[in-house]
Amino acid sequence: MQNKELEQAVSKRRTFAIISHPDAGKTTITEQLLLFGGVIRSAGTVKGKKSGQFAKSDWMAIEQQRGISVTSSVMQFDYQGKRINILDTPGHEDFSEDTYRTLMAVDSAVMVIDAAKGIEPQTKKLFQVCRMRGIPIFTFMNKMDRDAREPLDLIAELEELLNIEAYPMNWPIGMGRDLRGLYDIYNQRVALYHPDADGRQYLPLDKETGEIIGDHPLKKESIYQQALENTQLLLEAGNQFDTAKIAKGEQTPVFFGSALTNFGVKTFLENYLEYAPAPAAHKTQDDDLIEPVASEFSGFVFKIQANMNPNHRDRIAFIRVCSGEFERGMDVTLERTQRKLRLSNSTEFMANTRESVESAVAGDIVGLYDTGNFQIGDTIYTGKRHIKFEKLPQFTPELFVKVDAKNVMKQKSFHKGMNQLVQEGAIQLYRTYLTNDYVLGAVGQLQFEVFQFRMKNEYNSDVIMEPMGEKIARWIDPAQLDEKMSSSRNLLVRDQNDAPLFLFENEFAERWFKQKYPDIKLTEKLSTNMVSASKKH
Repeated sequence: MQNKELEQAVSKRRTFAIISHPDAGKTTITEQLLLFGGVIRSAGTVKGKKSGQFAKSDWMAIEQQRGISVTSSVMQFDYQGKRINILDTPGHEDFSEDTYRTLMAVDSAVMVIDAAKGIEPQTKKLFQVCRMRGIPIFTFMNKMDRDAREPLDLIAELEELLNIEAYPMNWPIGMGRDLRGLYDIYNQRVALYHPDADGRQYLPLDKETGEIIGDHPLKKESIYQQALENTQLLLEAGNQFDTAKIAKGEQTPVFFGSALTNFGVKTFLENYLEYAPAPAAHKTQDDDLIEPVASEFSGFVFKIQANMNPNHRDRIAFIRVCSGEFERGMDVTLERTQRKLRLSNSTEFMANTRESVESAVAGDIVGLYDTGNFQIGDTIYTGKRHIKFEKLPQFTPELFVKVDAKNVMKQKSFHKGMNQLVQEGAIQLYRTYLTNDYVLGAVGQLQFEVFQFRMKNEYNSDVIMEPMGEKIARWIDPAQLDEKMSSSRNLLVRDQNDAPLFLFENEFAERWFKQKYPDIKLTEKLSTNMVSASKKH
Protein backbone atom coordinates (compact mmCIF):
# COMPACT_ATOMS: atom_id res chain seq x y z
CA MET A 1 0.00 0.00 0.00
CA GLN A 2 1.42 3.37 -1.05
CA ASN A 3 1.73 6.23 1.46
CA LYS A 4 -1.31 8.09 0.13
CA GLU A 5 -3.43 4.92 0.12
CA LEU A 6 -2.33 4.16 3.68
CA GLU A 7 -3.22 7.68 4.84
CA GLN A 8 -6.67 7.43 3.25
CA ALA A 9 -7.32 3.99 4.75
CA VAL A 10 -6.26 5.10 8.26
CA SER A 11 -8.37 8.28 8.04
CA LYS A 12 -11.49 6.11 7.56
CA ARG A 13 -10.95 4.08 10.75
CA ARG A 14 -12.99 4.73 13.90
CA THR A 15 -12.13 2.44 16.80
CA PHE A 16 -14.03 2.73 20.07
CA ALA A 17 -14.96 0.82 23.22
CA ILE A 18 -18.41 0.84 24.74
CA ILE A 19 -18.25 1.17 28.52
CA SER A 20 -20.94 1.14 31.19
CA HIS A 21 -22.17 -0.22 34.50
CA PRO A 22 -23.84 -3.67 34.17
CA ASP A 23 -27.39 -3.55 32.76
CA ALA A 24 -27.12 0.00 31.39
CA GLY A 25 -27.78 -1.37 27.88
CA LYS A 26 -24.26 -1.47 26.48
CA THR A 27 -24.67 -4.77 24.63
CA THR A 28 -28.09 -3.71 23.30
CA ILE A 29 -26.72 -0.51 21.77
CA THR A 30 -23.91 -2.55 20.20
CA GLU A 31 -26.54 -4.73 18.53
CA GLN A 32 -28.31 -1.72 17.07
CA LEU A 33 -25.07 -0.32 15.68
CA LEU A 34 -24.41 -3.66 13.98
CA LEU A 35 -27.92 -3.49 12.55
CA PHE A 36 -27.10 -0.15 10.89
CA GLY A 37 -23.89 -1.65 9.57
CA GLY A 38 -25.92 -4.37 7.84
CA VAL A 39 -24.05 -7.03 9.78
CA ILE A 40 -27.13 -8.56 11.41
CA ARG A 41 -30.79 -8.61 10.39
CA SER A 42 -32.32 -8.39 13.84
CA ALA A 43 -30.92 -7.38 17.20
CA GLY A 44 -30.85 -9.95 20.00
CA THR A 45 -30.82 -8.58 23.53
CA VAL A 46 -29.56 -10.00 26.79
CA LYS A 47 -33.12 -11.21 27.34
CA GLY A 48 -32.26 -13.80 24.70
CA LYS A 49 -31.66 -16.48 27.32
CA LYS A 50 -35.44 -17.07 27.34
CA SER A 51 -36.03 -16.82 23.60
CA GLY A 52 -32.84 -18.57 22.52
CA GLN A 53 -31.75 -15.46 20.56
CA PHE A 54 -28.61 -14.00 22.10
CA ALA A 55 -26.73 -10.77 21.69
CA LYS A 56 -24.13 -11.08 18.94
CA SER A 57 -21.34 -9.88 21.21
CA ASP A 58 -22.26 -12.32 24.03
CA TRP A 59 -20.87 -15.46 22.41
CA MET A 60 -19.71 -17.42 25.48
CA ALA A 61 -22.01 -20.08 26.90
CA ILE A 62 -21.87 -18.51 30.37
CA GLU A 63 -22.79 -15.09 28.92
CA GLN A 64 -25.83 -16.53 27.18
CA GLN A 65 -26.81 -18.42 30.33
CA ARG A 66 -26.53 -15.46 32.70
CA GLY A 67 -27.28 -12.57 30.34
CA ILE A 68 -24.05 -10.73 31.15
CA SER A 69 -20.87 -9.86 29.27
CA VAL A 70 -17.71 -11.28 30.86
CA THR A 71 -15.25 -10.80 28.03
CA SER A 72 -14.54 -8.07 25.51
CA SER A 73 -15.88 -8.72 22.01
CA VAL A 74 -14.58 -7.20 18.78
CA MET A 75 -16.88 -6.29 15.91
CA GLN A 76 -16.17 -4.55 12.63
CA PHE A 77 -18.42 -3.05 9.96
CA ASP A 78 -18.60 -0.27 7.37
CA TYR A 79 -20.99 2.68 7.59
CA GLN A 80 -21.13 5.90 5.57
CA GLY A 81 -17.64 5.45 4.17
CA LYS A 82 -16.02 4.68 7.55
CA ARG A 83 -14.58 1.38 8.82
CA ILE A 84 -15.83 0.99 12.38
CA ASN A 85 -14.21 -1.24 15.00
CA ILE A 86 -16.37 -1.68 18.12
CA LEU A 87 -14.99 -3.27 21.26
CA ASP A 88 -17.85 -4.27 23.54
CA THR A 89 -16.46 -4.65 27.07
CA PRO A 90 -17.66 -6.51 30.17
CA GLY A 91 -19.56 -4.18 32.46
CA HIS A 92 -19.15 -6.31 35.60
CA GLU A 93 -16.54 -4.84 37.96
CA ASP A 94 -14.90 -8.25 38.49
CA PHE A 95 -13.72 -8.00 34.87
CA SER A 96 -12.44 -4.40 35.00
CA GLU A 97 -8.92 -5.49 34.09
CA ASP A 98 -10.11 -6.81 30.71
CA THR A 99 -11.94 -3.53 30.12
CA TYR A 100 -8.95 -1.38 31.21
CA ARG A 101 -6.67 -3.18 28.74
CA THR A 102 -9.25 -2.84 25.99
CA LEU A 103 -9.36 0.92 26.60
CA MET A 104 -5.65 1.01 25.73
CA ALA A 105 -6.50 -0.32 22.26
CA VAL A 106 -9.12 2.28 21.24
CA ASP A 107 -9.13 5.89 20.06
CA SER A 108 -12.38 6.94 21.75
CA ALA A 109 -15.04 5.61 24.12
CA VAL A 110 -18.82 5.56 24.22
CA MET A 111 -20.23 5.75 27.75
CA VAL A 112 -23.72 4.26 28.11
CA ILE A 113 -25.69 5.46 31.15
CA ASP A 114 -29.01 4.14 32.44
CA ALA A 115 -31.12 7.34 32.57
CA ALA A 116 -33.09 5.99 35.55
CA LYS A 117 -29.95 5.37 37.63
CA GLY A 118 -27.47 8.00 36.48
CA ILE A 119 -23.73 7.66 37.11
CA GLU A 120 -22.96 4.33 38.80
CA PRO A 121 -19.66 3.32 40.46
CA GLN A 122 -18.31 1.17 37.61
CA THR A 123 -19.07 3.91 35.06
CA LYS A 124 -17.06 6.36 37.14
CA LYS A 125 -14.04 4.02 37.37
CA LEU A 126 -13.96 3.32 33.64
CA PHE A 127 -14.50 6.97 32.80
CA GLN A 128 -11.44 7.89 34.88
CA VAL A 129 -9.32 5.51 32.78
CA CYS A 130 -10.53 7.28 29.63
CA ARG A 131 -9.67 10.64 31.18
CA MET A 132 -6.17 9.43 32.09
CA ARG A 133 -5.63 8.54 28.43
CA GLY A 134 -7.19 11.82 27.27
CA ILE A 135 -9.37 10.08 24.70
CA PRO A 136 -12.69 11.54 23.47
CA ILE A 137 -15.79 10.32 25.32
CA PHE A 138 -19.29 10.28 23.85
CA THR A 139 -22.25 9.74 26.22
CA PHE A 140 -25.52 7.94 25.47
CA MET A 141 -28.27 8.38 28.09
CA ASN A 142 -30.19 5.17 27.57
CA LYS A 143 -33.64 3.80 28.43
CA MET A 144 -35.62 6.99 27.86
CA ASP A 145 -38.55 4.75 26.86
CA ARG A 146 -38.87 4.06 30.61
CA ASP A 147 -39.37 6.45 33.49
CA ALA A 148 -36.05 8.19 33.97
CA ARG A 149 -34.47 10.94 36.02
CA GLU A 150 -34.86 14.54 34.93
CA PRO A 151 -32.46 15.24 32.04
CA LEU A 152 -31.15 18.44 33.70
CA ASP A 153 -30.28 16.42 36.81
CA LEU A 154 -28.47 13.81 34.69
CA ILE A 155 -26.41 16.47 32.93
CA ALA A 156 -25.55 18.17 36.26
CA GLU A 157 -24.51 14.84 37.82
CA LEU A 158 -22.39 13.97 34.78
CA GLU A 159 -20.47 17.24 35.08
CA GLU A 160 -20.09 17.17 38.87
CA LEU A 161 -19.17 13.53 39.43
CA LEU A 162 -16.97 13.10 36.37
CA ASN A 163 -15.55 16.62 36.20
CA ILE A 164 -16.20 17.01 32.49
CA GLU A 165 -18.15 19.52 30.43
CA ALA A 166 -21.33 18.11 28.89
CA TYR A 167 -22.94 19.34 25.69
CA PRO A 168 -26.41 17.88 24.98
CA MET A 169 -26.68 17.11 21.26
CA ASN A 170 -30.39 16.40 21.70
CA TRP A 171 -33.03 16.60 24.43
CA PRO A 172 -35.88 14.22 25.28
CA ILE A 173 -39.47 15.33 24.77
CA GLY A 174 -41.08 13.37 27.59
CA MET A 175 -39.99 9.98 28.89
CA GLY A 176 -41.41 6.52 29.55
CA ARG A 177 -44.99 6.21 28.28
CA ASP A 178 -45.00 9.95 27.54
CA LEU A 179 -41.90 9.86 25.31
CA ARG A 180 -42.80 11.82 22.17
CA GLY A 181 -39.42 12.34 20.61
CA LEU A 182 -36.08 14.09 20.76
CA TYR A 183 -35.46 17.79 20.32
CA ASP A 184 -32.35 17.52 18.15
CA ILE A 185 -30.37 20.66 19.00
CA TYR A 186 -27.42 19.86 16.79
CA ASN A 187 -29.35 18.87 13.64
CA GLN A 188 -32.11 21.49 14.13
CA ARG A 189 -35.01 19.06 13.97
CA VAL A 190 -37.40 17.07 16.14
CA ALA A 191 -37.11 13.30 15.83
CA LEU A 192 -40.51 11.74 16.57
CA TYR A 193 -40.67 8.57 18.66
CA HIS A 194 -43.44 7.30 16.40
CA PRO A 195 -44.02 8.65 12.84
CA ASP A 196 -46.89 11.14 12.68
CA ALA A 197 -50.12 10.85 10.67
CA ASP A 198 -48.25 11.96 7.54
CA GLY A 199 -45.57 9.32 8.06
CA ARG A 200 -42.91 11.86 9.01
CA GLN A 201 -40.10 10.85 11.37
CA TYR A 202 -38.41 14.26 11.48
CA LEU A 203 -39.83 17.79 11.78
CA PRO A 204 -37.66 20.82 10.83
CA LEU A 205 -37.10 23.63 13.35
CA ASP A 206 -37.11 27.37 12.81
CA LYS A 207 -33.50 28.60 13.22
CA GLU A 208 -34.60 31.83 14.90
CA THR A 209 -37.23 30.62 17.38
CA GLY A 210 -36.30 26.95 17.70
CA GLU A 211 -39.98 26.06 17.19
CA ILE A 212 -41.30 23.32 14.91
CA ILE A 213 -42.04 24.91 11.54
CA GLY A 214 -45.78 24.97 10.71
CA ASP A 215 -48.69 23.50 12.65
CA HIS A 216 -48.23 20.19 14.37
CA PRO A 217 -50.16 18.53 17.26
CA LEU A 218 -46.92 18.12 19.25
CA LYS A 219 -46.55 21.91 19.58
CA LYS A 220 -49.65 21.99 21.80
CA GLU A 221 -48.30 19.45 24.30
CA SER A 222 -46.80 20.76 27.54
CA ILE A 223 -43.90 18.28 27.45
CA TYR A 224 -42.82 19.76 24.11
CA GLN A 225 -42.94 23.29 25.55
CA GLN A 226 -40.91 22.11 28.57
CA ALA A 227 -38.26 20.53 26.31
CA LEU A 228 -38.14 23.71 24.23
CA GLU A 229 -37.60 25.87 27.35
CA ASN A 230 -34.88 23.57 28.66
CA THR A 231 -32.98 23.54 25.39
CA GLN A 232 -33.18 27.34 25.06
CA LEU A 233 -31.83 27.61 28.60
CA LEU A 234 -28.95 25.24 27.77
CA LEU A 235 -28.10 27.12 24.59
CA GLU A 236 -27.97 30.43 26.44
CA ALA A 237 -26.37 29.42 29.74
CA GLY A 238 -24.77 26.05 29.04
CA ASN A 239 -21.39 25.07 27.56
CA GLN A 240 -20.44 26.01 24.04
CA PHE A 241 -19.89 23.14 21.61
CA ASP A 242 -16.10 22.81 21.36
CA THR A 243 -14.48 20.26 19.04
CA ALA A 244 -11.01 20.92 20.52
CA LYS A 245 -12.26 20.04 24.02
CA ILE A 246 -14.02 16.93 22.69
CA ALA A 247 -10.77 15.78 21.07
CA LYS A 248 -8.94 16.09 24.43
CA GLY A 249 -11.68 14.31 26.39
CA GLU A 250 -12.59 17.52 28.24
CA GLN A 251 -16.12 17.83 26.82
CA THR A 252 -18.56 14.99 26.13
CA PRO A 253 -21.37 15.24 23.57
CA VAL A 254 -24.51 13.80 25.23
CA PHE A 255 -27.23 11.93 23.36
CA PHE A 256 -30.56 10.72 24.74
CA GLY A 257 -32.45 7.72 23.40
CA SER A 258 -33.49 4.10 23.80
CA ALA A 259 -31.25 1.32 22.53
CA LEU A 260 -33.97 -1.29 23.08
CA THR A 261 -36.42 0.46 20.74
CA ASN A 262 -33.59 1.73 18.48
CA PHE A 263 -34.55 5.36 19.03
CA GLY A 264 -31.82 7.99 18.84
CA VAL A 265 -29.10 5.43 18.07
CA LYS A 266 -28.73 6.33 14.38
CA THR A 267 -28.43 10.05 15.20
CA PHE A 268 -25.80 9.19 17.78
CA LEU A 269 -23.81 7.02 15.32
CA GLU A 270 -23.80 9.66 12.57
CA ASN A 271 -22.69 12.41 14.95
CA TYR A 272 -20.09 10.13 16.49
CA LEU A 273 -18.56 9.43 13.08
CA GLU A 274 -18.34 13.16 12.41
CA TYR A 275 -16.44 14.05 15.60
CA ALA A 276 -14.64 10.88 16.72
CA PRO A 277 -10.93 10.79 15.87
CA ALA A 278 -9.13 8.62 13.37
CA PRO A 279 -6.26 6.53 14.84
CA ALA A 280 -3.60 8.61 16.60
CA ALA A 281 0.08 8.07 17.38
CA HIS A 282 0.93 5.50 20.07
CA LYS A 283 3.51 6.12 22.77
CA THR A 284 6.36 3.67 23.42
CA GLN A 285 8.08 2.98 26.75
CA ASP A 286 10.91 5.25 25.55
CA ASP A 287 8.39 8.12 25.13
CA ASP A 288 8.66 7.94 21.35
CA LEU A 289 5.53 8.34 19.25
CA ILE A 290 4.73 5.81 16.53
CA GLU A 291 2.62 7.51 13.87
CA PRO A 292 -0.25 5.47 12.37
CA VAL A 293 0.91 6.24 8.81
CA ALA A 294 4.52 5.13 9.46
CA SER A 295 5.61 2.72 6.73
CA GLU A 296 6.69 -0.12 9.06
CA PHE A 297 4.05 -2.29 10.72
CA SER A 298 3.64 -2.32 14.52
CA GLY A 299 0.98 -3.45 16.97
CA PHE A 300 0.42 -4.85 20.45
CA VAL A 301 -1.48 -7.73 22.05
CA PHE A 302 -4.18 -6.40 24.37
CA LYS A 303 -6.18 -9.58 24.85
CA ILE A 304 -5.85 -13.36 24.55
CA GLN A 305 -8.94 -15.55 24.28
CA ALA A 306 -9.09 -19.34 24.37
CA ASN A 307 -11.80 -21.47 22.74
CA MET A 308 -13.70 -18.90 20.72
CA ASN A 309 -14.39 -21.94 18.55
CA PRO A 310 -15.10 -24.80 21.02
CA ASN A 311 -14.80 -27.36 18.23
CA HIS A 312 -11.19 -26.48 17.51
CA ARG A 313 -9.94 -25.48 20.98
CA ASP A 314 -8.21 -22.49 19.44
CA ARG A 315 -6.44 -19.56 21.05
CA ILE A 316 -6.60 -16.07 19.61
CA ALA A 317 -4.31 -13.13 20.33
CA PHE A 318 -6.05 -9.80 19.69
CA ILE A 319 -3.71 -7.26 18.07
CA ARG A 320 -4.30 -3.52 17.84
CA VAL A 321 -2.58 -2.35 14.67
CA CYS A 322 -0.70 0.88 15.50
CA SER A 323 1.19 1.66 12.31
CA GLY A 324 1.89 0.54 8.76
CA GLU A 325 0.01 -2.25 7.06
CA PHE A 326 -0.63 -5.74 8.39
CA GLU A 327 -0.46 -8.41 5.66
CA ARG A 328 -1.24 -12.05 6.14
CA GLY A 329 1.95 -14.12 5.92
CA MET A 330 4.23 -11.25 6.93
CA ASP A 331 7.28 -11.78 9.17
CA VAL A 332 7.45 -9.76 12.39
CA THR A 333 9.71 -9.45 15.42
CA LEU A 334 8.21 -10.34 18.81
CA GLU A 335 9.79 -7.65 21.00
CA ARG A 336 9.85 -9.61 24.28
CA THR A 337 11.87 -12.55 22.88
CA GLN A 338 13.32 -10.91 19.73
CA ARG A 339 12.10 -13.98 17.82
CA LYS A 340 10.94 -13.73 14.20
CA LEU A 341 7.38 -14.95 13.66
CA ARG A 342 5.37 -15.48 10.47
CA LEU A 343 1.77 -14.28 10.83
CA SER A 344 0.17 -16.71 8.41
CA ASN A 345 -3.10 -17.42 10.20
CA SER A 346 -5.09 -14.26 10.88
CA THR A 347 -8.73 -13.34 11.23
CA GLU A 348 -11.10 -10.41 11.70
CA PHE A 349 -14.13 -10.58 13.92
CA MET A 350 -17.84 -10.30 14.21
CA ALA A 351 -17.87 -11.48 17.85
CA ASN A 352 -17.89 -15.29 17.43
CA THR A 353 -17.88 -15.36 13.61
CA ARG A 354 -14.76 -14.53 11.65
CA GLU A 355 -13.31 -14.14 8.24
CA SER A 356 -9.73 -14.53 7.16
CA VAL A 357 -8.13 -11.09 6.91
CA GLU A 358 -5.56 -10.34 4.23
CA SER A 359 -4.60 -6.82 5.32
CA ALA A 360 -5.32 -4.25 8.01
CA VAL A 361 -4.13 -0.76 8.95
CA ALA A 362 -3.81 1.37 12.09
CA GLY A 363 -7.01 1.27 14.13
CA ASP A 364 -7.99 -2.22 13.01
CA ILE A 365 -8.10 -5.19 15.37
CA VAL A 366 -6.65 -8.43 14.01
CA GLY A 367 -6.89 -11.87 15.60
CA LEU A 368 -3.87 -14.14 15.33
CA TYR A 369 -4.18 -17.86 15.89
CA ASP A 370 -1.62 -18.50 18.60
CA THR A 371 0.13 -21.67 19.74
CA GLY A 372 1.53 -20.01 22.86
CA ASN A 373 3.95 -17.43 21.45
CA PHE A 374 2.10 -14.35 22.66
CA GLN A 375 1.44 -12.78 26.05
CA ILE A 376 -0.81 -9.85 26.90
CA GLY A 377 1.13 -6.62 26.39
CA ASP A 378 3.49 -8.01 23.72
CA THR A 379 4.66 -5.68 20.94
CA ILE A 380 5.23 -6.97 17.39
CA TYR A 381 6.85 -4.96 14.60
CA THR A 382 8.72 -5.01 11.30
CA GLY A 383 11.85 -3.10 10.38
CA LYS A 384 15.04 -2.35 12.29
CA ARG A 385 13.61 0.21 14.71
CA HIS A 386 13.09 -1.42 18.13
CA ILE A 387 9.53 -0.72 19.34
CA LYS A 388 8.06 -1.48 22.76
CA PHE A 389 4.65 0.02 23.46
CA GLU A 390 3.50 1.22 26.88
CA LYS A 391 2.70 -1.38 29.54
CA LEU A 392 -0.90 -2.47 29.88
CA PRO A 393 -2.56 -2.23 33.31
CA GLN A 394 -2.43 -5.28 35.57
CA PHE A 395 -4.38 -5.63 38.79
CA THR A 396 -3.02 -7.34 41.88
CA PRO A 397 -5.52 -10.04 42.96
CA GLU A 398 -7.33 -9.70 46.27
CA LEU A 399 -9.28 -12.98 46.45
CA PHE A 400 -7.62 -16.41 46.39
CA VAL A 401 -8.63 -20.07 46.12
CA LYS A 402 -6.74 -23.35 46.11
CA VAL A 403 -7.70 -25.35 43.02
CA ASP A 404 -7.34 -28.98 42.00
CA ALA A 405 -8.83 -31.46 39.53
CA LYS A 406 -11.82 -33.39 40.87
CA ASN A 407 -10.82 -36.41 38.78
CA VAL A 408 -7.12 -37.30 39.14
CA MET A 409 -7.37 -39.26 35.88
CA LYS A 410 -8.02 -36.02 33.97
CA GLN A 411 -4.88 -34.16 35.02
CA LYS A 412 -3.87 -33.51 31.39
CA SER A 413 -7.04 -31.60 30.47
CA PHE A 414 -6.98 -29.88 33.89
CA HIS A 415 -3.46 -28.51 33.34
CA LYS A 416 -4.12 -27.54 29.72
CA GLY A 417 -7.34 -25.72 30.58
CA MET A 418 -5.90 -23.94 33.57
CA ASN A 419 -2.79 -22.73 31.75
CA GLN A 420 -4.78 -21.50 28.74
CA LEU A 421 -7.42 -19.67 30.77
CA VAL A 422 -4.80 -18.07 33.02
CA GLN A 423 -3.04 -16.66 29.93
CA GLU A 424 -6.17 -14.63 29.15
CA GLY A 425 -5.23 -12.42 32.11
CA ALA A 426 -8.49 -12.42 34.12
CA ILE A 427 -7.07 -14.68 36.83
CA GLN A 428 -3.53 -15.17 38.14
CA LEU A 429 -1.88 -18.52 38.85
CA TYR A 430 0.47 -19.25 41.77
CA ARG A 431 2.15 -22.37 43.23
CA THR A 432 2.78 -22.81 46.95
CA TYR A 433 6.53 -22.83 47.66
CA LEU A 434 6.75 -26.04 49.67
CA THR A 435 3.86 -28.23 48.46
CA ASN A 436 3.49 -26.94 44.87
CA ASP A 437 -0.30 -26.67 45.23
CA TYR A 438 -2.14 -24.52 42.69
CA VAL A 439 -3.53 -21.19 43.92
CA LEU A 440 -5.68 -18.86 41.81
CA GLY A 441 -5.96 -15.13 42.45
CA ALA A 442 -8.65 -12.81 41.13
CA VAL A 443 -10.09 -9.34 41.61
CA GLY A 444 -13.63 -10.66 42.15
CA GLN A 445 -15.59 -13.83 42.90
CA LEU A 446 -17.29 -13.94 39.49
CA GLN A 447 -13.93 -14.60 37.83
CA PHE A 448 -13.63 -17.88 39.78
CA GLU A 449 -17.17 -18.88 38.79
CA VAL A 450 -16.44 -18.20 35.12
CA PHE A 451 -13.17 -20.16 35.39
CA GLN A 452 -14.97 -23.14 36.96
CA PHE A 453 -17.74 -23.04 34.34
CA ARG A 454 -15.32 -22.83 31.41
CA MET A 455 -13.06 -25.59 32.77
CA LYS A 456 -16.05 -27.93 32.82
CA ASN A 457 -17.62 -26.81 29.53
CA GLU A 458 -14.54 -26.20 27.41
CA TYR A 459 -12.03 -28.70 28.84
CA ASN A 460 -14.33 -31.31 30.37
CA SER A 461 -12.53 -30.85 33.69
CA ASP A 462 -14.43 -30.50 36.97
CA VAL A 463 -12.41 -28.54 39.50
CA ILE A 464 -12.49 -28.33 43.28
CA MET A 465 -12.03 -24.86 44.72
CA GLU A 466 -11.12 -24.26 48.34
CA PRO A 467 -11.69 -20.59 49.27
CA MET A 468 -8.76 -18.87 50.98
CA GLY A 469 -10.54 -15.53 51.34
CA GLU A 470 -8.99 -12.10 50.87
CA LYS A 471 -5.21 -11.80 50.99
CA ILE A 472 -2.67 -9.03 50.54
CA ALA A 473 -0.14 -9.98 47.85
CA ARG A 474 3.39 -8.61 48.29
CA TRP A 475 6.43 -9.55 46.19
CA ILE A 476 9.88 -10.05 47.72
CA ASP A 477 13.34 -9.86 46.15
CA PRO A 478 14.53 -13.50 45.69
CA ALA A 479 17.95 -12.47 47.00
CA GLN A 480 16.37 -11.54 50.37
CA LEU A 481 14.12 -14.59 50.64
CA ASP A 482 14.37 -17.17 53.41
CA GLU A 483 11.71 -19.89 53.19
CA LYS A 484 11.47 -19.89 57.01
CA MET A 485 9.78 -16.47 56.76
CA SER A 486 6.61 -18.23 55.62
CA SER A 487 3.87 -18.98 58.17
CA SER A 488 0.12 -19.57 58.35
CA ARG A 489 -0.33 -15.79 58.33
CA ASN A 490 1.86 -15.15 55.29
CA LEU A 491 1.79 -17.98 52.76
CA LEU A 492 4.82 -18.09 50.45
CA VAL A 493 3.98 -18.75 46.78
CA ARG A 494 5.54 -18.43 43.32
CA ASP A 495 3.88 -16.54 40.46
CA GLN A 496 3.95 -17.53 36.78
CA ASN A 497 7.41 -15.94 36.41
CA ASP A 498 8.68 -18.02 39.37
CA ALA A 499 9.01 -14.81 41.37
CA PRO A 500 8.32 -15.28 45.12
CA LEU A 501 5.58 -13.40 46.97
CA PHE A 502 3.75 -13.60 50.26
CA LEU A 503 -0.02 -13.77 50.61
CA PHE A 504 -0.67 -11.97 53.90
CA GLU A 505 -3.78 -12.82 55.91
CA ASN A 506 -4.48 -9.15 56.67
CA GLU A 507 -2.81 -5.76 57.25
CA PHE A 508 -1.89 -6.76 60.82
CA ALA A 509 0.05 -9.79 59.51
CA GLU A 510 1.88 -7.58 57.01
CA ARG A 511 2.83 -5.05 59.72
CA TRP A 512 4.02 -7.84 62.01
CA PHE A 513 6.22 -9.19 59.20
CA LYS A 514 7.74 -5.75 58.53
CA GLN A 515 8.54 -5.30 62.20
CA LYS A 516 10.17 -8.72 62.41
CA TYR A 517 12.13 -8.27 59.15
CA PRO A 518 12.76 -4.49 58.88
CA ASP A 519 15.41 -4.88 56.14
CA ILE A 520 13.15 -6.86 53.81
CA LYS A 521 11.62 -4.84 50.98
CA LEU A 522 8.08 -5.81 49.95
CA THR A 523 6.42 -4.44 46.80
CA GLU A 524 2.80 -4.32 45.61
CA LYS A 525 3.73 -4.99 41.96
CA LEU A 526 6.16 -7.41 40.41
CA SER A 527 9.16 -5.55 39.00
CA THR A 528 11.21 -6.51 35.93
CA ASN A 529 14.29 -6.89 38.15
CA MET A 530 12.49 -9.46 40.27
CA VAL A 531 11.56 -11.51 37.20
CA SER A 532 15.18 -11.72 36.05
CA ALA A 533 16.39 -12.40 39.61
CA SER A 534 13.82 -15.16 40.14
CA LYS A 535 14.97 -16.89 36.96
CA LYS A 536 18.57 -16.94 38.25
CA HIS A 537 17.61 -18.45 41.61
